[in-house]
Amino acid sequence: MMEKLSVNIFEENYSRIKEEIALAAEKSGKAAEDIILLAATKTVDADVINHAIKSGIEYIGENRVQELKAKNDFYLPVHKHFIGHLQTNKVKDVIDKVELIQSVDSVKLANEISRLAENRGKVMDILLEINIGNEESKSGFCEEEALDAVYEISSLKGVKIKGLMAIPPICEDEKILRGYFYKMHKLFVDIGAKKIDNSSMDILSMGMSEDFSQAIEEGANLVRIGTALFGRRNYNI
Repeated sequence: MMEKLSVNIFEENYSRIKEEIALAAEKSGKAAEDIILLAATKTVDADVINHAIKSGIEYIGENRVQELKAKNDFYLPVHKHFIGHLQTNKVKDVIDKVELIQSVDSVKLANEISRLAENRGKVMDILLEINIGNEESKSGFCEEEALDAVYEISSLKGVKIKGLMAIPPICEDEKILRGYFYKMHKLFVDIGAKKIDNSSMDILSMGMSEDFSQAIEEGANLVRIGTALFGRRNYNI
């Protein structure tokens, strides 16, 4: 019954979210097809995720290593990203299961990803996580560190930088929220203009269930949506 309920919730939300993405894309001068909708699948059953994939979801993102390991073999073909905080000692459990790691928040982590990728004869696509609000409670490179981090990490042979990601501070004021998104987009464009070897600013991942429309309007081309797709979930399980 719970699974059927989850599927029904997804069906109710998916069409609406696609319409909202298309509207936000139009406002930003883009087409709906320019925006990647990534379904954030934390605590969502694999059967529900597979239903979403059959319905048109092409990208999913897992937050937790153990959950990714448990569900990975049950997934239908889909683009898989890791979007949660990743410890260096857990890279080995992720590197063969996803095509992109969005949450690279330190040079140390990038080095470990590169080392293990090289050992496997592959190159792992990554995004650098930017702590755009300079919050002490969050990991990631501060805005002022970002360019140097791109230069340093781009020298690693086992990774390729594909862009940036961010989770801005929670704020009620939409103008302030948009300001964070605007700063992220400017940073994204400025770094892209440097044309740094082994890096391409293809993906700007920002915006989640509560603010994806504003993020798209301010320049995001990948949004990570969980609750708005699948409903409220118990994150303690």
